[in-house]
Amino acid sequence: MENVENILASIPGYASELGFNLHDPADHFKWFLASFLFAKRISVEIAKKTIQCFIDEGLVAPERLIKAGWHKVVDVLDRGGYTRYDYSTASNLLLLSETLLKKYGDLDTLHEQADSPQNLEKKLMEFKGVGPVCVNIFLRELKGIWLKAKTAPSPIAVKTASLLNVGDVDKYEASLVKIYLEFCKRRKCASCPVNTYCKNFIK
Repeated sequence: MENVENILASIPGYASELGFNLHDPADHFKWFLASFLFAKRISVEIAKKTIQCFIDEGLVAPERLIKAGWHKVVDVLDRGGYTRYDYSTASNLLLLSETLLKKYGDLDTLHEQADSPQNLEKKLMEFKGVGPVCVNIFLRELKGIWLKAKTAPSPIAVKTASLLNVGDVDKYEASLVKIYLEFCKRRKCASCPVNTYCKNFIK
């Protein structure tokens, strides 16, 4: 019989769902861009749609974003439904891209230059518009790939793990967060793939 850990292990994180291979450094900025969009107070669906718009336009590298310019970035955000934060997000993404290229060249160099997990988080939060939520989203799926990606599990992952009696929150954090956002938060218990293991599930 399948146990809850096996089910969680089979649930792809958002990076995988979006088609990113985080073992490939070329996809790290793509995931950083996605994490930046996921971190806003906006629905998962709109964030995913917006990210796909950036992918379709080929605007998933800092150089491409800078070349496209502010008006183009705003247009892509609007097409994805990201209208509430379009102007500020476009400005922050362009400044982020410029700062990254000027200061580090790429995200993997930033990781190499960080002298500790805490310093890595600090360096990432030096980018305008990047806060703890964005950093947690970005680094939780890089655990095991970047040696210094060791953020504390997000509160919603800890809460979901407690409901499912899962001890290793770090290992399953991406799946636990996804379960919370797509099932617990929406009260879609009946269709949740781990509902029979949940303390809150009533048959």
